[in-house]
Amino acid sequence: MARRPKASPERLYESTLSWTGLTFRVLSSLQGLRRIELAPSPLEELERRLKARIVGDDEPNEVVLDQIHGYLRGELQTFTAPMDVRGTPFQREVWDAISAIPYGETVSYSDLAEEIGRPKAQRAVGQAVGANPTPIVVPCHRVIGKSGKLVGFAGGLPLKERLLMLERGSLRL
Repeated sequence: MARRPKASPERLYESTLSWTGLTFRVLSSLQGLRRIELAPSPLEELERRLKARIVGDDEPNEVVLDQIHGYLRGELQTFTAPMDVRGTPFQREVWDAISAIPYGETVSYSDLAEEIGRPKAQRAVGQAVGANPTPIVVPCHRVIGKSGKLVGFAGGLPLKERLLMLERGSLRL
């Protein structure tokens, strides 16, 4: 019996972006933005986790990099870069709701659960927020605890606070 050839891993294109002492990793497919790592892990580990071959190439990331730079300078409020995110239908529903949170505003996890018509799914909504592969572009930093406290963020709470301050105009670079 003939063996089928092993499929080659998907190719993703990697760029790094620096902002006030922080370094982010941006990964895109040819279809659009796939992932932003606020705390970059080693490439070999990331390739294994994503089952992809990652190559350094800024060209496929050019649009999103320009938009993220504009956002971090306080000049851009809405992202329009092509996206190629992967997630369950529920996760994508939550991420779409997060994307609709206006610049400079915040909502609680419970508000987000209400928004998608699943008021009892706060914990599942929290898990979907935590699984967001494209923070900043899908602005999960705008989701806060019901009490108004900053909770949970892949880049850490100090970065979440900086992003919110940037959006409120109280962070000067």
